[in-house]
Amino acid sequence: MTIITVATVGFTEVHPLSDAGRIFTSFLIITSFGTFAYAITSITRYILDGEFREYLKLKRLTTELEKLQDHVIICGYGRNGKQAARVLKNHGQRFVVIEQKDEPTQTMSEKYPHLVIKGDSTQDEILLQAGIQRARAIITTLPVDADNLFIVLTARTLNPKLNIISRASNDNSDKKLKVAGADHVIMPDMVGGAHMASLVMKPDVVEFIDYITGVSVDINLEEITFEKLPESLQNKTIRELEVRNKSGANIIGFKTAQGEYIINPSPETMLIPNAKLFVLGTSEQIKKLKEIFI
Repeated sequence: MTIITVATVGFTEVHPLSDAGRIFTSFLIITSFGTFAYAITSITRYILDGEFREYLKLKRLTTELEKLQDHVIICGYGRNGKQAARVLKNHGQRFVVIEQKDEPTQTMSEKYPHLVIKGDSTQDEILLQAGIQRARAIITTLPVDADNLFIVLTARTLNPKLNIISRASNDNSDKKLKVAGADHVIMPDMVGGAHMASLVMKPDVVEFIDYITGVSVDINLEEITFEKLPESLQNKTIRELEVRNKSGANIIGFKTAQGEYIINPSPETMLIPNAKLFVLGTSEQIKKLKEIFI
């Protein structure tokens, strides 16, 4: 009888109702109709106000984050974060942006098809949500050095193999960040001043370097490590690798196992463990090189 009444079917009564039964049924109809109307209103408001859309967005974000491997995490989407995101996007590198403010995250969502997490990047749970344990690198560009230091400490603890690049504003912060675990520390003001001075002394050279290292999409400067080479090509000389003949790219630099850099290495230079080659070529040449060697 309750189902028939609430559903407004009005099929029939199981047995004649008493006066008390009629009063009870009247209240049941009124309360059921009110509950139904409230449920419809709540569902409609849930959908129209965007709560359902936000839930689907968060669900999709979580699913995508769980699939990411060897990505880059950018903490902060200010001027430095935007520049890093642009370069990574030009080179086809997947990345995740963590930003606490609303306006930058909305701009990021519209401009780039990559993942954006709204939150405080100094919190462990936010870094874990960004997949820091599966990431290849993290770039922290927050304006406060203390926040960058905290992120570096946390990131190094969560992923000891992570490549950490941090921004520093104060002169003494770079040493502290490196002690905390940062692999590279960039001071934008110092780099900017040196860059401008170089443009005065050697403008064409600097513009060419900028062109091949970040601005151009068609030209790539890649590194080839000993560990990524097939076993048949390990412990071979540069001549035996035949990089130029097989891909068209050029080897322009070499990093020894001791960390020393060699420009235009000799063809007899041997690629040994912990050594790296730096190769310059077009996108097609680099792609062909990776297909052959990596």
